[in-house]
Amino acid sequence: MRILVVEDEADLARTLHTGLTAEGYSVDLAHDGRQGLWMARTGEYAVVVLDLMLPGLNGYKVCAQLRREGNATPILLLTAKDGEWDQAEALDTGADDYLAKPFSYLVLVARLRALVRRAAAVAPPVLAVGDLSLDVAARVCRRAGVRVEVTPREFSVLELLARRAGQAVSKADLLYHAWPDDALDPNLVEARVSVLRKKVDAAFDRRSVQTVRGIGYRLVDDREHG
Repeated sequence: MRILVVEDEADLARTLHTGLTAEGYSVDLAHDGRQGLWMARTGEYAVVVLDLMLPGLNGYKVCAQLRREGNATPILLLTAKDGEWDQAEALDTGADDYLAKPFSYLVLVARLRALVRRAAAVAPPVLAVGDLSLDVAARVCRRAGVRVEVTPREFSVLELLARRAGQAVSKADLLYHAWPDDALDPNLVEARVSVLRKKVDAAFDRRSVQTVRGIGYRLVDDREHG
């Protein structure tokens, strides 16, 4: 089971990595908000442990952005602040739990276990556009019940198109959702969409990924035209 820890204090990050690894978790580390947001978008994590005061983007903004994008991964916010207003803001932003520093490591692990149990009790979301389905939790794509092998980045592109099914999605939005923050070249999107069309459309004699001239792309249910 993988956990993402987004923490800029090097000593604490190392301690959490060592301790959680000893608990049997696979742990990835990010040291600023932008890196953490990118990893949370593209990885498959059971929980994100997110520090509040981060360089680049603070924890509130990272959490809020993930929730706006429909990312339901449980988030535990860590912060040096312990006021009731801070706790309320953390939960209102979309965090699932809140732990003030300094904290008990035993309590941290217990809360992580509780978040994992809670998430497991909820059916994983599946996005469907016609007979194209995306299992967001498992990061699996299927067309008419047949599994289609896609890369993590290709899945991220499809996921955003599926969440906005029938709507035009700009290349800029796709870049922001599926690539690191320093990616600016729309040709990256064009090349990836070209590959996706071969995998999810051409291989099934379909045309569900459509070009919206001057804007970007949209995903539609094209079964009546198949």
